[in-house]
Amino acid sequence: MDIRADFALDLQLDAVREEAVDDGVRAAVDAVGRHMHSGRSRGYRGGKALLDLLGEARARAAAAGEWQVVRLLQDSVDYAEGRILKPEFEERYRLFQGGAERSRSLRDLVGTTLWGGGRFMTEMGRQFLAENPEAPAQELLEHLRSLAEDSRFVEAPTDRPGRYRIPRGQAELALWIERVFRHERIEVADPEAEARRIAASPEALSLLASDRDGRLALRAAELQRRARQLTALRAVAEDRGAREADLQRALEGQHWIFGGRYVGEAVQRRLVVGDEVDIPLIRGDGSLHVVELKRSMSLAGPLVKRHRGAWVPAAEVHDAVGQAVNYLVGLDENRERLRADFGIETRRAGALVLIGHPAAQPEVPEHEVNEALRTFNAHVTRVEVLTYKELIDNAERSLGAAAGSRSR
Repeated sequence: MDIRADFALDLQLDAVREEAVDDGVRAAVDAVGRHMHSGRSRGYRGGKALLDLLGEARARAAAAGEWQVVRLLQDSVDYAEGRILKPEFEERYRLFQGGAERSRSLRDLVGTTLWGGGRFMTEMGRQFLAENPEAPAQELLEHLRSLAEDSRFVEAPTDRPGRYRIPRGQAELALWIERVFRHERIEVADPEAEARRIAASPEALSLLASDRDGRLALRAAELQRRARQLTALRAVAEDRGAREADLQRALEGQHWIFGGRYVGEAVQRRLVVGDEVDIPLIRGDGSLHVVELKRSMSLAGPLVKRHRGAWVPAAEVHDAVGQAVNYLVGLDENRERLRADFGIETRRAGALVLIGHPAAQPEVPEHEVNEALRTFNAHVTRVEVLTYKELIDNAERSLGAAAGSRSR
């Protein structure tokens, strides 16, 4: 993903700094600006480091209780990642209009576009009625609606410079593909955008056409992608030098690994002052589930210990669970604000602690480690503890089951 850094973002960050009150927040915003101005040949510097610095500034603002600055910095992140279009961003913050007056050029562009679109639709309507003089009004409107949908797939033929062509039926095909993505629970970040890309690609359409309904091809591609992600995650989890940050990078954006109850991740990680959630998962009903990450192969102490003839979780596990419980208490106490500010429901939120790996304690059989944690989980409310290996093994088994059902 390309990270956008330009003059518009630079100007918007000036507005963010003016809004900030806390010195620490201002310093964090200044750090973003210094990074952007450190590019070569006076160009702006972006990259993942820009997103990290914006995230740190946003977290600092949240810790200081400056929620308006948090919202402004979230716009900065969305713009850098391309979720806010440049004209909208410039208009929203009046970046080039001196503050009060809106952009006349953008107004004229919108007006001209609406005028041209209206004339085009009028002409298409006339042609349709000339060919179908008895058509009812509803049929005419449906024809114009489908034409408008297909216009998003407009083509520019290389053999006809200056001319454009609207391929009929592409929107309907894209809608079908999007529904497959959504209803077959295939993990795609933006089903509509991906469906449009496939519908406009002759190669992709050829692949879909080779299957009776296209679903098998889509499922197979998604299973292959997930298998690659699991392989990469397993390598990090088994690396004795991997830190929590390395594990977090390997897990981010892969909520499917945690099971089918989750539909995505929350954008905000610092929801409560003083606490930053490692991975905030969102369930299908909009409620929150916190994932707390600890090291896998390089814990400071043992994962389990011997106590009265049985294996029980050691101090590392109890400390991690205590930290997760503190997160949940903070979420409970700030439930109304979090729902109002972010639309996240934290009532009876749960937590998952990922910690350790059986290979880091080879003197203890793996089944004993798993059994000790399962027994512990049965007596703890709202918090579950898993090793990285058990999480990955569970996800791998789910892939195998999906592949088996696909082959049948």
